[in-house]
Amino acid sequence: MDPLLGKLASVEARLQQIDSLLSDPAVSTDFEQVQRLAKERASIEGVVAMYRRYLALLEELEDARALLREDADQGLAALAKEEMETLDGQLQHLKQELRLALLPKDPNDEKSVIVEIREGVGGQEAGLFAADLYRMYTRYALLLGWDVDQLHYNPSPLGGIKEVVFEVNGPGAFSRLKFERGAHRVQRVPVTEASGRIHTSTATVAVLPEADEVDLQISPEDVRVDIFHASGAGGQNVNKVATAVRMVHVPTGTVAVCQDERSQFKNKQKAMSILRARLYEAEQQRQDTQITQARRAQVGTGERAEKIRTYNFPQDRISDHRLRESLHGIQKLLAGEMDPLVDALASWEQEKLLGDGLA
Repeated sequence: MDPLLGKLASVEARLQQIDSLLSDPAVSTDFEQVQRLAKERASIEGVVAMYRRYLALLEELEDARALLREDADQGLAALAKEEMETLDGQLQHLKQELRLALLPKDPNDEKSVIVEIREGVGGQEAGLFAADLYRMYTRYALLLGWDVDQLHYNPSPLGGIKEVVFEVNGPGAFSRLKFERGAHRVQRVPVTEASGRIHTSTATVAVLPEADEVDLQISPEDVRVDIFHASGAGGQNVNKVATAVRMVHVPTGTVAVCQDERSQFKNKQKAMSILRARLYEAEQQRQDTQITQARRAQVGTGERAEKIRTYNFPQDRISDHRLRESLHGIQKLLAGEMDPLVDALASWEQEKLLGDGLA
């Protein structure tokens, strides 16, 4: 049997098993189990529908072959051959779709995200580049109808950014923004350069899937909360009252800070969201190191230490080092028109998974 069809038969059997469990009175009273099974069912029912369509087309193809073998009528034979060619093309197309459908799904793909951007090497120009990236992601999010909520902002001179942390809420946000994790490099003449020399600067981007309480349990006893006066932009109303919040997860030393809101309560909520996301990603990294080197390259810290993309302004060239081709149109990209690049990276990821034999 074709290995692909064998996998699909197993998925269909699992769907039938889930349907049987959901109809079991003993299971239907367990809300958490019903929720888990319903979520699993929703993730595979589309694949099973395609698989059943594939089997139906195979049966039609076999009927056409039988007609060709058994009927001597030239007209019917010609029709049978034409139908076989059509069915064969449909089967090849559907088989490729099924291969892609069986690729491992990132469980975080549909989640909202917390994005962290920090200036790298390059002095003030690095801060300006970090600000460019911040504008690029916020504009992209707005184009897709996602909500952006700034959580922490630390400016640098000339309108740059030392660090910014913000939340992007929208279905599939992680699936589109996860390719941005890593070090970004810019080559251009800085506004601070009087002689017109091209400088190279960097900024780092972290994209953390938002973790719900269901995903990660944090004991209150493990979290130290510090309240202090906000520093930086915000005006007197922000700074006269101690509203800024710093949360420290004592067992791991993980820190989250939020000072953008005037309300201490809101800052606590946002700081906890950041802390939970960072701890969730750290736990994922720990699990990834126990699975495969390939998976670790997707979400581990090693990828962040590498330059994933170069923005060359003099040549108007964007070189994503995971792709074979460079793109042009830096200003369009920085204006939020990221879909062509994201689509190319999504295809790259699919090809990589297929090449690794995971389908």
